[in-house]
Amino acid sequence: MTFGGRVGGRFASSAHAPRRRCHYLIGPNGFPNFGDELIAATWLRYLARTEPEADVWLDTHSPGPTQLLLNELHPRLRCTDTLWRLCGEAPSDDPWEVARWVQSAVNDPGLAPRWDAGIDLLGRTDVVHLIGGGYLNALWPRHIGLIAGAAAAARRSGARAAMTGQGLTPFPAAATDLLRSLADRFDVVDVRDDPSADLLTGVVRTCDDVFLEPFEQPPATQAREFVLCVQSDIGDFEPPVLAAQVLGLLRSWEVHPEQLAVVEGIPRIDRAVPALLEHELAGAEFHPFRDVWRNGLPVSSGQTWISSRYHLHLVAAAAGATGLAVSVSRGYYTPKHRSLIDLGSGWTPFDAKAGGTPDRPTGTGFPPHVLRRCRELKLSVAQAVYGNRAAEEAPAPPPARRLALRSWRARSS
Repeated sequence: MTFGGRVGGRFASSAHAPRRRCHYLIGPNGFPNFGDELIAATWLRYLARTEPEADVWLDTHSPGPTQLLLNELHPRLRCTDTLWRLCGEAPSDDPWEVARWVQSAVNDPGLAPRWDAGIDLLGRTDVVHLIGGGYLNALWPRHIGLIAGAAAAARRSGARAAMTGQGLTPFPAAATDLLRSLADRFDVVDVRDDPSADLLTGVVRTCDDVFLEPFEQPPATQAREFVLCVQSDIGDFEPPVLAAQVLGLLRSWEVHPEQLAVVEGIPRIDRAVPALLEHELAGAEFHPFRDVWRNGLPVSSGQTWISSRYHLHLVAAAAGATGLAVSVSRGYYTPKHRSLIDLGSGWTPFDAKAGGTPDRPTGTGFPPHVLRRCRELKLSVAQAVYGNRAAEEAPAPPPARRLALRSWRARSS
């Protein structure tokens, strides 16, 4: 008895087809989260420009929503969740246990037969790339399995292994040596802030991955003077405490609701605080994530933002807006916002735990030369990861197993 003869024949007939390059990206996409989606979109636009014929896979915890959000950005994008599933199947939350389990499964798919096809794909890639973000740290200890799995997959396939634009703090102290050992197996390691660079000995930071591609954010024609985005998911405060602080700021600055727009970086989560102020802010505009992703942020130069979201800080400052960078978590958000302020965003840091009522910021966002220099740095990173280059790309860095780019800040220029 013969099973699947036609299928076998089809496989055989395609055996001599030219092999496409296969790039395997890993990121926390599809939740959705404006910053995480923007980072993935940045790399997909870059690869669409430099390698439109390559197969591009994005391994994420939510592959269905991710495919719908990002599908148009690269003609050969497909999404899966293999490594995220393996992290979830680890026997405990202990980073050492997670790393051991995921590496074992990648090396022996029989340990995780439900994901055998995905593990097989991991063995046939040219680049395994942990794209940037703040998802590899103590807040999500199982995510160290993504680093371990990427390292194991690259060893198995001979692929180039890279992690770029990473914000790694706070990191579990007991797993720091494990992180360093895993990072040593990567060809390219690039971080976006000083605490992360200090965590990985010998690694010099550049900046966030979003600086790689020119911003496609069109200036809003009728943007309001003030914009608010304060989250309720990560941090030390309940929404009523944050709502009281926001209301105090708006009153101190004499902001009228008709001057205010409210932006949602994560659906529902970023609505909790402004919802408590609904009756105080009658007349304010609300921009849900859906509209922001489809139409862009309501941003323009000269605005003043109040934002706890790091990537809203980044994009608004790139458009020439100033703002208050609200840290709702000293261990997690303070280094993120500080990295942009050190680059020259011109924003004022505000520690929600310290409280107080700062004056309205007077900055003008990132100077143009800062944006140009950040893009040059990220283009050098992209060249080190993918080995491709478009006509306008910066010169490639000298050949080296580990990328080492000169640290730079606007204030040193």
